[in-house]
Amino acid sequence: MCDKLRRKLSAVHGIPASRIICGNGSSELITLLYKTLLREGDAVAIPDPTFGLYETVARTFGVEPVVVPTDDEYRIDTRRLAETNAAAIIIANPNAPTGIPLQAPEIERLLQTYNGLVVVDEAYIDFAPESISVMNLIETYEHLIVLRTFSKAYALCGARIGFAVASERLIRAMQKARETFSVGAVAQLAAEASLADMDYVKFTVSRISQTRDRFAAELTRRGWRVIPSVTNFVLAAPPSDGVSAKELYARLLQEHIYVRYFDLPRLSDKLRISIGTDEDMDALLAALTRIG
Repeated sequence: MCDKLRRKLSAVHGIPASRIICGNGSSELITLLYKTLLREGDAVAIPDPTFGLYETVARTFGVEPVVVPTDDEYRIDTRRLAETNAAAIIIANPNAPTGIPLQAPEIERLLQTYNGLVVVDEAYIDFAPESISVMNLIETYEHLIVLRTFSKAYALCGARIGFAVASERLIRAMQKARETFSVGAVAQLAAEASLADMDYVKFTVSRISQTRDRFAAELTRRGWRVIPSVTNFVLAAPPSDGVSAKELYARLLQEHIYVRYFDLPRLSDKLRISIGTDEDMDALLAALTRIG
């Protein structure tokens, strides 16, 4: 049950432990909510582009994904998501792979006008302004679930541990359907230790954000189109008169520099680049200069 970790999370976030469930990464929790709270034949509204697992898991459980394109600037339209009349809406905030946030008041307006399940995945929230989080709204809206993970700002992706907060009724339902052996003891201890040093987490997040802004400014100076991001990555398109994103991905791979390329509509001309140390990003910029 991760009782000790849930108590620590309760103390950090001011949420009762009874409203918290831990999982083997937020990926397990995404699976759990489909398994527990949706039925075969239901529909779920998902922005496009976004984290691909939402659609993959939906199809696994016979839930129909209704894909709603973001606007020309990749911003999520909550009104159009609600108009689908789907049984649930899933939003990554900030969104991946764009790094663009929705403001909390916009999500609250959605909660006030839409009666289906609203899942807000705040995997990258630690890098964004705290004001965009809707975790504090779970006591007001019974149909809200907020997902968090230790994989990003806490650097515990290999440990596989995440958590969700929601009403006690929804948490009890998810607990009943959870695997008996879910989060390992070592992962729990690592998560507990990370919560004991929030000053270091905040320091690291600040450093990453500074490096991101410097890196994005340099790409822009070189003629790239960089989508403004509040996460630990940027989505950017190289100059149209230069080497294509797909070719850059292949050439960087040869130099053991790993970025993400999505061979998908609206993304095929861009790379998603995670932010490492200043030295990492300087090495990438040097490689881009060599490649041309």
